[in-house]
Amino acid sequence: MNEDRAAFTATMADILASWNLPRATGRVYGHLLLASGPVSHDEIRDALELSKGAVSTAVRELVSWGLARTLPQPGSRRLLVEAVGGFEQLLAASHERTRAFVRVLRGGVDLTETDRSRARLGEIADFFEAYVQAGDAMLKRAPDRPQT
Repeated sequence: MNEDRAAFTATMADILASWNLPRATGRVYGHLLLASGPVSHDEIRDALELSKGAVSTAVRELVSWGLARTLPQPGSRRLLVEAVGGFEQLLAASHERTRAFVRVLRGGVDLTETDRSRARLGEIADFFEAYVQAGDAMLKRAPDRPQT
């Protein structure tokens, strides 16, 4: 793997790790995004120097998030894996985490000691609520895209 591809997969690992997904899952997703087509578990393992178990777990997680799909091979039990669009699923997961954050912020309003701290808390909650609303509006306006 060349240096730029390695940097991309490492960055993808960091991003997905910030969402509490294993770094290996992020690396596998980054690899799948750069691949020209479906790849085998063995190809992923060799390219990323991961264990069979790490690849298998990563693929299951990516499939469950709607970020990858597996393709059966006729006459074989082996599966190929490919990335799918998945942006909507990623944004939905991010929005849900942000909504939980907003609920905590809103719940803290009665705990504030001053009008100033209450206003600050409200401004932060309003900002993140607007972020989620803007993202939801963007998804509603997005044209249907074919899965890639």
